[in-house]
Amino acid sequence: MKMRLSVSLLFVGSLVFSMGACKKSASAKEADWTMYGRTNDEQRFSPLNQINEQNVGQLGLVWSHELGTTRGLEATPLVSNGVIYTTGEWSVAYALDATGEILWTFDPKVPRARARFICCDVVNRGLALYHDKVFLGTLDGRLIALDAKTGKPVWDVVTVDQSKSYAITGAPRIAKGLVLIGNAGSEFGVRGFVSAYDAETGKLVWRTFTVPGDPSRGFESKALEEAAKTWHGQYWITGGGGTPWDSIVYDPDLDLVYAGTGNGTAWYRDLRSPGGGDNLYLASIIALRASDGELMWHFQVTPGESWDYDATQPLMLADLKIDGATRKVVMQASKNGFFYLLDRQNGQFISAKPFVNGITWASGIDPKTGRPEESPSAYDGLRAVLVSPSPDGAHNWYPMAFDPSTGLVYVPGREGSTMLHAPDKDWTYNPKLWNRGEDDAYDGPLFRRLLAAPPVTGRLIAWNPVEQREAWSVTLPVVESGGVLATGGNLVFQGRSDGMFCAYRATDGKRLWEFDAGTGIMAPPVTYLVGGVQYLTLMVGWGGAAGLIHPPGGGPSKPGFGRVLTFAIGGNGKLDVPRFGHQGPPSPAISTNATPATVHTGEVLFGKYCFYCHGVNAVAGSGIPDLRYATAETHHQFESIVLGGVRESRGMPSFGDVLKREQLPAIQAYILSRAAAAANTPSNKAP
Repeated sequence: MKMRLSVSLLFVGSLVFSMGACKKSASAKEADWTMYGRTNDEQRFSPLNQINEQNVGQLGLVWSHELGTTRGLEATPLVSNGVIYTTGEWSVAYALDATGEILWTFDPKVPRARARFICCDVVNRGLALYHDKVFLGTLDGRLIALDAKTGKPVWDVVTVDQSKSYAITGAPRIAKGLVLIGNAGSEFGVRGFVSAYDAETGKLVWRTFTVPGDPSRGFESKALEEAAKTWHGQYWITGGGGTPWDSIVYDPDLDLVYAGTGNGTAWYRDLRSPGGGDNLYLASIIALRASDGELMWHFQVTPGESWDYDATQPLMLADLKIDGATRKVVMQASKNGFFYLLDRQNGQFISAKPFVNGITWASGIDPKTGRPEESPSAYDGLRAVLVSPSPDGAHNWYPMAFDPSTGLVYVPGREGSTMLHAPDKDWTYNPKLWNRGEDDAYDGPLFRRLLAAPPVTGRLIAWNPVEQREAWSVTLPVVESGGVLATGGNLVFQGRSDGMFCAYRATDGKRLWEFDAGTGIMAPPVTYLVGGVQYLTLMVGWGGAAGLIHPPGGGPSKPGFGRVLTFAIGGNGKLDVPRFGHQGPPSPAISTNATPATVHTGEVLFGKYCFYCHGVNAVAGSGIPDLRYATAETHHQFESIVLGGVRESRGMPSFGDVLKREQLPAIQAYILSRAAAAANTPSNKAP
C-alpha cells in the first residue's frame, strides 16, 4: 500500500529551484545510483548538493510505500532513469517509479524451510544493474537475471550445492561483464567461494574457493595448496567455512576484485583445526583477478580466527595521500575493532588502529607485519574466555561512507560489546544445526561476569583514515544504527534501530535534522535526481540478527512494518504508522508445574535451537514472533508447529529431525517462565 500525500513531486521540485539550491544539471552518472555503493569504489558518496547543511531542516517526506512485511529490510535501493529497484524479505525484488507506485514484483519462491539454515533472518541486501538486466541473489543459492523493464526472468542458475546449507543474502556485483556473487553458511558447515557468471547468458566463467578442500581430491590452485599447510585435522569434513557473504568491490583500473571472507566451522580453532595454524583464508581480505578469479594477494585480518571476527564488513577503495605519496588503498572498519588500510595493488599492510574503545582480544596491530598482538586473556584453548568485541562486532555489515572533501570515513560502530566464548569440548559436526562449537549449557563464573558487563554503546564515528584517528563521533541512544550516506551538501545521513532517520553535518557531527520512520532502520539511504530534483530513498524495517548474540542495551529498538520512504526539500507528507506488536506486557497463556530443573533444560534447548530467530531470553528483536506472547492455541499446537512444520509457509520450519517430542515441554516451560518474569516485573505491576 502506497501512502498518498498532499505534496506533489512538481511542487517539491519548484520549491527546490526557487530556493536557488540547485546548480547546473548533474550528469547522468551523478544523477543515478546504479551500484551498491553508487560507484565501483563503494564510497557511498554523492556529489549532489541540492539538499545541504543550510536547507536540510526543510527536508520532508514525499511518499511512503508499505511492503507488508514485518521482517528485516536491509537493501540498498538502486535508481536508474527514475526507476527504483530494491529487495525485501525472502529475496523478493521490486521496481517502483518515482512516485512510489510498484511497476513490477518478482518473487523467486524460496522454500520457507530455508529459514532454518540462514544466518541471520531471511533478508537480502540488494541487486545489481547491468545494461537491461537486474541481478538477484536468493536465499536458496540462485542467481537470477531479470528484465529491468518487466521483472521477468531472463536466466536462473543455481550457484551452490543446494543439498548443503548455503544461502545468499548479499548483493551481486558487476565486473567486466561478469556478475559476481558470494554465499553464506559457515555456521552450518559449508565451504565458501566467489563465483563469476556471464551477465548475458548466466554461464559460469570462474569460481574461486576461499578455503582448501579435501587434500586427497587435489587442490584447485597453488594458493589453496599453500593455504592447506595452515590447517590441521580433517577440517574439510565440515567444509571449513570462510564464506564471502557480503562485501565484494571491483577496481576496473587494476582489474582486481576484492572480497571479505567469513569465519570458520566451528568458531573455535581448536575444534576445527586441532594443532592450530592461521587457517587461511578465513577472516581475510582477498584480491582476485577479475578475468579468471586467480588469487593475486591476501591479507588475513584475524589469523587463526576464534571469535567469529569474519572480515566481510564493507570494503572501500580510495586514493589517499600518505607520507607525501598517493596510495591506492582498500579500507575496512573490521568486526574485530581495528580500522585497516592496505595497498590495494599488492595487499601490503599500511596501518591499523582501533576505532572503538574497550577492545580486549588484542592490544594492537604490529606496525610492520599487520598481525594482531593478541591479549593473553583472549584465548585459552578450549577453556571459556570473555572477549570484546562480541561477534556482533565493532562494525558489522552496515555500510560506511567516505567524503573526499572532508577526507573522513563515517562508520556505524558499536562499543563495549562482550562475548562469553565457551567452547564445547564434546562438539561434533551436525549439518542440520548451527556449528559454532559453543557450550550452550555453560554457566560458570564468567557467565556472571558477562551479566555484570556495562551496556553496549552505539556510535557514529567520523574516522580520519590517513591519520588513523577519530575526528568526531556521536554517541547514539541505541546500540544498533544503520548504513551511512555522505553527500556534497556536507551531510551524513543515517538511520537507527529506534526508527530515527538523522542528518549530521559532515565536518563536525552536529545533528541538523531527524525524522521518525516508525520502525527501526538498518539499511543505508541513497540519493539521486529525478526531473532535476534531489531525493533520498531508504528501506526501513528492523530485522536480522543484530543485537541477538547478547541482549540489546542503550535504548529500545522499534520493530514494525517494512516500508520504502522517499524525501525531498519541501516534502510535507505525514507518516501514518500502522499499529504493530503487543500493547501490554506478556503473561503466561497456560499454566505449568515445571520444576526449575526442567525450565533450565528448556533454557539450554532454546539457546541451541530457537534464540537466533526468537531472541535472547525469548525477547524477539524484529518481526519474528515474541514467544512470550504465544497464545494458548499456539501452546496447544506446539508439537505440530515445532516438529510437524504446520507453519512452514509462514517461515517457521520443522525441527523434527533434531528435536525429540519429550524435549518440547521443557522448551515450553522456559518460554512460559519468561512470560511470567516479564508480567511480574515492577514496571508491569498495577499500582
